[in-house]
Amino acid sequence: MTRSELIKKLAAHFPQFTIKDAEFSVTVILSAMADNLSRGGRTEIRGFGSFCINYRPPRMGRNPKNGVSVPVPGKYVPHFKAGMELRERVDYQSNSASLINRDSGPSSSELLISSRFRARVIPT
Repeated sequence: MTRSELIKKLAAHFPQFTIKDAEFSVTVILSAMADNLSRGGRTEIRGFGSFCINYRPPRMGRNPKNGVSVPVPGKYVPHFKAGMELRERVDYQSNSASLINRDSGPSSSELLISSRFRARVIPT
């Protein structure tokens, strides 16, 4: 799912939001998360996962073109760890591929109901 798909889905789910409102909401949420991470903080969304910063120490790398050793400086990189409920949901969906086709999602005669990031497909 891309950012624009998320904005469209949010606007469709909440009819009182215009596309601009949904875009603003997504921008504010992502900006707050990025600002928190840039200050060295940790962002946790229960049931979904957590974002934190990991430090990669300096090391000696190798130029693949000519094989010369080059120093690679240390750096901070963002890290995402999936929450237990998200891992269970992904594992459940991969184990029950006969119920849900990952390419097309639920059929039009089924309604996807999500409760705390745990999805159930309920025939309508």
